[in-house]
Formats: sequence, structure tokens, C-alpha cells
Amino acid sequence: MITPRAPFAEDAAKSRGRKIAEPESRTRTPFARDRDRIIHSTAFRRLKEKTQVFVAHEGDHYRTRLTHSLEVAQVARTLATAMGLEADLAETIALAHDLGHPPFGHAGEDELDNQMAAFGGFDHNVQTFRVVSKLERRYPRWEGLNLTWETLEGIIKHNGPVLEKLSKPSWKAVVDFDKGYDLGLGTWASAEAQVAALADDIAYNNHDVDDGVAAGIFHLKELLDVPLIGPILHGVYKEYPDLDPVIVRMEAVRRMIGVMADDVIAETGRRVAAARVDTADSVRHLDHAVVAFSRDMLEDLGALREFLLSRMYRHWRVNRTRSQARRILAEMFQLFMSEPDVMPTEWFARAENRDPAGRGRVVCDYIAGMTDRFAIEEHRKLFQLDVWN
Repeated sequence: MITPRAPFAEDAAKSRGRKIAEPESRTRTPFARDRDRIIHSTAFRRLKEKTQVFVAHEGDHYRTRLTHSLEVAQVARTLATAMGLEADLAETIALAHDLGHPPFGHAGEDELDNQMAAFGGFDHNVQTFRVVSKLERRYPRWEGLNLTWETLEGIIKHNGPVLEKLSKPSWKAVVDFDKGYDLGLGTWASAEAQVAALADDIAYNNHDVDDGVAAGIFHLKELLDVPLIGPILHGVYKEYPDLDPVIVRMEAVRRMIGVMADDVIAETGRRVAAARVDTADSVRHLDHAVVAFSRDMLEDLGALREFLLSRMYRHWRVNRTRSQARRILAEMFQLFMSEPDVMPTEWFARAENRDPAGRGRVVCDYIAGMTDRFAIEEHRKLFQLDVWN
């Protein structure tokens, strides 16, 4: 079944364009071109060895930031298509949403924010924006990827308006960019960007259940009394009483993705009708999100997240990895700040003759771009005397 185009969908043919004008592609829409630029970026390739929950080298089958981003993009494209939205835009924002994550997941983000406390702090959403607007260096005429207005807006505002964040020093890069290219930071982003944000929630809640069971951190049957996943598991066990436990897990996760997606589509339909949304800009000027989970789904997700928080995210194995990760990044950051000439030549050139805040940002950019494996190896070369390179 083909869903008719929604009146509040973005239209690639009416894009507000790029900060630096360039000829249109003969074969791709502006949003499809953005998607391709993201996929071909260095930052996107590096996601293959950046932590989701488990450090990338701990196992071949756990999610990394790359596989997570691909799953988010698939869910976002499916939801956008079902709602009659611009699927290329939703997919593009989903693919880009984690480009700024440092090595070691949220532990790495927390430690970089701690090390950068005196120099403006660190926020992975802002870092993603800096990656696509400045740090990627692939073109002769501009820094960054020169993405469309709609993609940039979705990257920085997919979770909602950001005006209250602009006073934070870590958001200076966004404020400076916005002075010359107004992204409407006080409004909601497009429905497509909101779809990407909800697709992120759907993907990580499901794959964290999958990875947690696969890692032996908790057993699938411990989830039988947890809202949302529990009733689904009961249904699978009833329908297939002798099914292989691995297939039970996969079937339960598959069904949970479907239930969550159906809930978003239904709730969004209710909100669109209630607010009489009929243009893309009318989405932006509402005082609430138009793409959302229902109240019942939010309550069930809260219970599931509490389970994952207590049983997985605070598990001693995860805590140990988090502790190691923070030490690795702290020690490298402090060394690079005091001895910037031990960084590769390109990065030393950027850091040389900078004030402490400027040097800190360069050091932070260098570390944030590392994969888990590279960070571990770089730390080993710098701090273990039996390694010389």
C-alpha cells in the first residue's frame, strides 16, 4: 500500500538550499545527496568501532554506533514512508545523528565534558553539528559537508527547540553558525527530524534488550513481568513453546519494534488531526512535538528503561569498561594539553599557538574522532614503555 504524501511533509524540490550555493545534482534530490555525503564521510566510517553499550572489540555481534545508526535509519525510513513524509530526509538525519559521539559511548562523552569543563564543555549533539559543518574536510570550497538547511536543522533540533541550551559554552559553535545561517533554533524541527528522534528510541531500546540477553547480563525470562516486552514474550512462548531461545529473543524484539512503530504512527495521526497540521512550517510552530509515543507507551518504556538501567547499564562489567574508558581519555587529554607536539602533525599544527581554550577544543576534536580501538592503542603507545612507535 502506498501512503499519500502528507501535506506537512518536507519537499526536496522546495528545500531552503545550502549555506554555500552549488549546482543541483542531475540524479539525486538535495536530501538524497546529503545522505550520500554523510555515508561517504570519515566520521561515518569511524562509527564501526565506536561503543554503543559494549566496547567495540568485546564481541562481533554487539551493536556499534554504525550498526545502531543503520538500524535507526531503517526504522526512520519505514516510519516516514508510512506517514507520507520525505523518507530521504528522515533517513539522512538518522544516519547523521551519532557522528559526534566520542569513543566509549556515554562514558567517553562524560569524560570529555569533564576535561573540557574549563574550556566550554562537550556535547555530542553539538559535536555532530561541528563534524558536518566544519570538521569534515573533503571539499575545496568549504569546510564540512555543506548540507541542506533542512538536514542541519534536523541534526541540531531533532529532540526539540534548543534555545535554552544556547547559553551553555559547549553550544558556542551552533550559536556562531546560526548568526550567518538562521536555523530557527527556538522552534521544533520538521516532522522528518522528529521521526528520526523516535526511531532512535525504538532502535536502542530493542537492541539493548537483544545485546543484554546475548551478553548473558540478564535472562530473557527476567523480562516476563516488564511492561511492553513482557506481554510480547508471553505471546511468543505461548505460540512457540519449544522454540530455540535465540529465536525467541529475536522474535520478541521484532514484535516489539512493530508495536512501538504502530504506536508512533497512531499517536502522530491523533496529534496531526487535533492540531490541524497542514504544512511543514505548521509543524515547526506548534508548542509540542507532532511525532510522539502515546502516554501509555511512554509509561511502558519508562519501566523497560528502569530495568535496563539497573540490570545492564549499571552492571559491573559495563561499569568496569566505563571506568577504564574514562581513565584512557583523561590521561590522553591531559598529555595532549601539556605536550601537544605528541599529537600527529596535522593536529599539532591546529593546536600550536592557541590559548588554552582553543587548544582544548582541538585536543577534544582529536580524541572525539577516535574509534574505541584506536583510542586504546594510542593510549598504549603513549603510556606503556614497552611500546615504541
